[in-house]
Amino acid sequence: MAAIETIRHDVTICMFDLYGTVVDMQGGLTQAVTPYLKAKDWPGEPSRLVTWWRRTHFENSMIDGLLHRAHIPYREIGRISLSYTLERAGIAHTQEEVKRLVAEIERLQPFPDAVAALTRLKRKYRLVILSNGDPDMLEAIKPHLGIQFDRLISVAEAGCYKPHAATYRKAAEIMAARPAEILFVANHAFDCVGAKAFGMRAAYIDRRKRPYGDWPYQPDLVVSDFAELADLVG
Repeated sequence: MAAIETIRHDVTICMFDLYGTVVDMQGGLTQAVTPYLKAKDWPGEPSRLVTWWRRTHFENSMIDGLLHRAHIPYREIGRISLSYTLERAGIAHTQEEVKRLVAEIERLQPFPDAVAALTRLKRKYRLVILSNGDPDMLEAIKPHLGIQFDRLISVAEAGCYKPHAATYRKAAEIMAARPAEILFVANHAFDCVGAKAFGMRAAYIDRRKRPYGDWPYQPDLVVSDFAELADLVG
C-alpha cells in the first residue's frame, strides 16, 4: 500500500513500453505469419516461430547497443532477425517478404483491457510511450492504438535500445520530469529493471505469469493487466 500511495502522490506521468505491453505483439505477429507459413508448407507452429523471431530480435538489439556504432533502426533489426529465423527454420524467403512481415508490427492491436484502462489513467496522468520502435513506426501505429497518448517517444532519440539508461534519461528530459515522477509500465522484466535502475517507479504487467527474477531493481507494483493497474493507481 505504501508504494501505491507514493505513486498516487508523486507520479504525474505513466510511461509505457509499446510492443508486448500496450499492443499484442505475439498474437498479432502470429496471426500475420500463419498464412505466410502455410503457403510455404512449413509444418511447424507459427507462434513458436514468432517467439524465435522476437528472441532473436531482442538479442540483436542488445548486440547493436554494445557495438558503440551508429544506432541500427528497429525495422532493420527486425529484417535481420526474421530473415535469420526463417533461414534457421529452413523456410525459403525473399527480403521483400521479410520486409512485408516486419511491417505488420505497425498494425498491431492493443490488448483487450488496454484502452479502457488507459482512458481511466488519462484522467490523472499524462500518458507516454517509450518504445524501441522507429519514429515512423510509432507514427504509423497511432491510428490502431484506440487512445491518444500525450507523447510517443522512440529510443532513436537516445540512439540506443532499452534498457540502456540513456533511453529513460532522454524520455524524462523530453517530458521535463524527474525520474521519480514517472511510473514506467512494461510486460518485460528487463524494461522494468532498466527504468528502476535509472530511478523511475515501475509496474510489471505480468500477463504471461512469469517470474520477474531476483534483480536488485524490483518493480513497485506487479499486476496481472492494465485494468488492475488502473484500479490501484487511477
